[in-house]
Amino acid sequence: MAPLTPRLVVPIDVKKQPWEQKIPLHNRWHPDIPPVADVTEGELFRVEMVDWTGGRIRDDNSADDIKFLDLTITHYLSGPLRIVDSEGLPASPGDLLAVEICNLGPLPGDEWGYTAIFERENGGGFLTDHFPSARKAIWYFEGIYAYSPQIPGVRFPGLTHPGIVGTAPSVELLHIWNEREKKLAETSPETLKIQKETAGWHKMANEAARTIPGRENGGNCDIKNLSRGSKVYLPVFVEGANLSTGDMHFSQGDGEVSFCGAIEMSGFLELKCEIIRGGMKEYLTPVGPTPLHVNPIFEIGPVEPRFSEWLVFEGISVDESGKQHFLDASVAYKRAVLNAIEYLSKFGYSKEQVYLLLSCCPCEGRISGIVDSPNAVATLAIPTAIFDEDIRPKHLRGRPGPKLIRLPDLLSCSSDGHLPVTQDQSGRSEP
Repeated sequence: MAPLTPRLVVPIDVKKQPWEQKIPLHNRWHPDIPPVADVTEGELFRVEMVDWTGGRIRDDNSADDIKFLDLTITHYLSGPLRIVDSEGLPASPGDLLAVEICNLGPLPGDEWGYTAIFERENGGGFLTDHFPSARKAIWYFEGIYAYSPQIPGVRFPGLTHPGIVGTAPSVELLHIWNEREKKLAETSPETLKIQKETAGWHKMANEAARTIPGRENGGNCDIKNLSRGSKVYLPVFVEGANLSTGDMHFSQGDGEVSFCGAIEMSGFLELKCEIIRGGMKEYLTPVGPTPLHVNPIFEIGPVEPRFSEWLVFEGISVDESGKQHFLDASVAYKRAVLNAIEYLSKFGYSKEQVYLLLSCCPCEGRISGIVDSPNAVATLAIPTAIFDEDIRPKHLRGRPGPKLIRLPDLLSCSSDGHLPVTQDQSGRSEP
């Protein structure tokens, strides 16, 4: 007997605002946000989701929507889902929730996405000092492939994945988050945007945690290889686990360096869950002062693009001013990304175009050395097959080097928002 069609537990209408959806969405972590549906372990079910901004980025010729985006009300997540076993007993604190990604993709009729650079004053990014202004590139999907009119000469298969998969924190864990993050930085009061004000709304609004960082519950981990066939083993902190997901990406480079750096899109997941009773104690070892200081385990699936040739760029923990940093992997990775940007800009691309490309194409970031003081060493590997032209140094090629051409600029903020485009004799677009 053929398996049943996955049960749709969270439907999405992309023509409606997040607060107009049939099933309420949420954008904070809190144990008291009520589950929107029950799911039985072993059941194949479908969750649909808006893009992380709730549809506020448009497929148009301006980056004004990026420049003025209100980041206080993101991400929009689908869920929470209460997970129960075959006897109707919910997952319990101390259990481990195994979530298998059986299928995923863009929502039918909404097959496009975007990658962006935030304005310095509105979030910025990994290289804000170098790229302080808002920019946007639109991507269109052709099956498993993506291409962008703003970054011509590039086409690659997407390794589609959810940026966020997580369970709800307990009251105690939420308190730990709030205390340690408060010590790190003073933040302005923020509110929890949910569909209706319930009895506990104000309490949740004052206590709830933002969804931006990854934490002990999983959350915004942005693991680009978490695609079809992958499993996430999430700790359970509240009854029912209260599973939520969102922030779908068609593709992403390691690090998502421009911040809004994946190919962001609406999408769906088809999932199965298994409750491993007592699994936290058995499989997760706390690294910290309480049993709650654990982290999920991720099992990467068998589906990946296959590339055989790469250009690898190295960075060390010496910043752009020449200052030495002691085994700082963040500084080393920044240098690797900057080295790649400088190199690829020799092939006719603007540095902003390369920055966005390295944020969303299937490039591989690595910490190559973390013990040989004083320098950490990081690398960024770029698959050469994603380019129409041969980007290797000319002495390594078996054919003449590429002709340097002027490419269209990224979508920027302007009064009319339009970017005139013409065709040169080679068929490429140029302003």
